[in-house]
Amino acid sequence: MQIKESTQEYDAIIVGSGAGGGMATKILSEAGLNIAVIEAGPFFDPANPEQRTQLKWPWESPRRGAGTTRAFGDFDAAYGGWEIEGEPYTHKNGTKFDWFRSRMLGGRTNHWGRISLRFGPLDFKRKSVDGLGDDWPISYEDVKPYYDKVDKLIGIFGTKENIPNEPDGFFLPPPKPRLHELYYIKGARKANVPVIPARLSILTKRINEERGVCFYCGQCSRSCSVYADFSSGSCLIFPAQKSGGQITLYNNSMVREVVVNDSGKATGVIFINKEDRKEYQLNAKVIVLAASACSTARILLNSKSKVHKDGLGNSSGLVGKYLHDSTGAGRMVFIPELMNRKTYNEDGVGGMHVYTPWWGNDKKLDFPRGYHIEIWGGMGMPAYGFGFNPNDFNKFIGKNVGGYGNQLRDDVKRFYGSVLGVAGRGESVPMESNYCEIDPNVVDEWGIPVLRFNYHWSDYERNQAKHMHETFEEILGNVGELIGEKPGKDSDYGLEAPGRIIHEVGTTRMGDNPKTSVTNKYQQLHDVDNVFIVDAGPFVSQADKNPTWTILALSWRTCDYIVEQLKKQNI
Repeated sequence: MQIKESTQEYDAIIVGSGAGGGMATKILSEAGLNIAVIEAGPFFDPANPEQRTQLKWPWESPRRGAGTTRAFGDFDAAYGGWEIEGEPYTHKNGTKFDWFRSRMLGGRTNHWGRISLRFGPLDFKRKSVDGLGDDWPISYEDVKPYYDKVDKLIGIFGTKENIPNEPDGFFLPPPKPRLHELYYIKGARKANVPVIPARLSILTKRINEERGVCFYCGQCSRSCSVYADFSSGSCLIFPAQKSGGQITLYNNSMVREVVVNDSGKATGVIFINKEDRKEYQLNAKVIVLAASACSTARILLNSKSKVHKDGLGNSSGLVGKYLHDSTGAGRMVFIPELMNRKTYNEDGVGGMHVYTPWWGNDKKLDFPRGYHIEIWGGMGMPAYGFGFNPNDFNKFIGKNVGGYGNQLRDDVKRFYGSVLGVAGRGESVPMESNYCEIDPNVVDEWGIPVLRFNYHWSDYERNQAKHMHETFEEILGNVGELIGEKPGKDSDYGLEAPGRIIHEVGTTRMGDNPKTSVTNKYQQLHDVDNVFIVDAGPFVSQADKNPTWTILALSWRTCDYIVEQLKKQNI
């Protein structure tokens, strides 16, 4: 039996503590608002000795680092994964959509790749270019001031390149390319494919007294104990608390629905406390949803009332529709020249030092949207299942590799650091037929109806993946021996399943017309003026860039608007 406890009043309730929720917490609290932040997972601070996994050896894990409790291994800073016990989701029509959730303060920002790319002018107006989907109701110029603010507040390394659709920002010095990246640069230039320094939100230079500088341990996926990389908790929420913000954290709290009054205006939220399994309600003047694109859609669809019979903000019937994720495909190459390398520390930052931005905006291709290329390799510390497959090397050297004991150990040393990998990350075309909805027959362990997914790649994405592999073959063929066979049509040219890249966006798309969108250009629900969405749900399209920097910029923009509207007593 659940008991609804007494309510409490706040100026704003923020659901979710990732990129969008963390930025909202900082901006709204520093404007003087009394804030409640509701997070579905526990409190997390990478500097806490009891939670810190940075600089621990793989053998310090009971499972030698295997991913039995976390999707990317015991030491990865992601409490969750694509599957969470007691929190299922379902599929229909043969869908293979994988939904990643990170249940912890800061959410996915604790373990992401820190690839921090601005959307460019074309990315906000793709329909005007290729006739597909819709243009955003805002332009790059509307978001640019907030990109600038995010650069300066959080810190990002890179270089000014003057590439039209890859906007430059305010950059810290980038790290130098490592040896495997120099080989990639060599191969890419032979193929006439551009390579520039990566743009990651990792501090290579001190920007304030609260955060340290990267010391090149290469373990950003564990979240940084000196706060040198960007995570929402360490870079937004903790500083907001230290500056005196009125912030109350509700951890391990699973939001079920937004509550409305008789006129349909939002008054608060109801959540289940995971520790005592009781139901609670908090009230506020403003509700800010930042639970992730799919989780926010789930909350809205479960928030049914007499006024909002199909769910909150869903008069258009589009909540959950136009779901899309980045495309993904990858390849590896063996570089014989890198066998028997001298062992030395070249860890660098926890990610790539160089990357390839999309170079085909002016080319005539059989797919409409582009992709960038990410690079990995080198001599970082081996982790559990680090990928040494003897069969990959037998054909290259004419003898069996691996085995047991000394032979295996010697061969690992001979070949370690000789593999270079690339991954394409591309833009898919938003389609109304790709969506998430409420499953009428399944609830999670908290009694909340779960999401059901319907999602299929189109020929646009398949042709893009085909082009990725053609590019990979040319670049990598210039530097070594390709590993494995190039995937063909029968495997969608190696396309990862939707959701695997963890860039899902678009479920509460923004627009000027309430009949064809869920929020306005300030990410405010058309139907309810005191509810705002600051995760990636309002994205009209994805671009070939990672979404985090745009989530942060738009959240800041929305929060400035909220403060302005509260002062005018419009909400």
